Amino acid sequence: MENNLFTARLEIIGINPFVFIPEEILKTIFEVSGREKSPIPVKGTVNGVEYKQNLMKYLGEWRLYVNLVMLKNSPKRIGEIIEVSIEYDSSDRSIVIHPKLDQAIREDSVTLRNFESLIPSRKLELVRYINNLKTEASIDRNIDKIIRHLKGETDFFGKMIK
Repeated sequence: MENNLFTARLEIIGINPFVFIPEEILKTIFEVSGREKSPIPVKGTVNGVEYKQNLMKYLGEWRLYVNLVMLKNSPKRIGEIIEVSIEYDSSDRSIVIHPKLDQAIREDSVTLRNFESLIPSRKLELVRYINNLKTEASIDRNIDKIIRHLKGETDFFGKMIK
């Protein structure tokens, strides 16, 4: 599929800059992706800079949220006309759980049950947190914090819950 190129005014809702996607481009993305529910993974460029993002439906409108990585100083550029290309991104975006975290969660039925009951975004947050750590010591230390949290002993940052 060729990139769908368009210009759009950068708008904001709350603190989130975004652009609306032209109707004919949305239809193409729906057809290619085989879905019309958000989120829909997309990729393209904003003013020539590549991005990967999710197309989201909010308050009945499809929006491409434009973060600071996609457009430098985007919150200060509201009203600016930007050039956007967008297409469905069929690449695998799954994130693999760190083996040590996976093992620690599975060692105890309570931690496993509590992890499985977390909302998807919270699970992803914990997995990403461990995956972004560099040293084995910090990985082990933070896995221990997560396990204590999942057992209900502490909040995520290690403070005891009374």
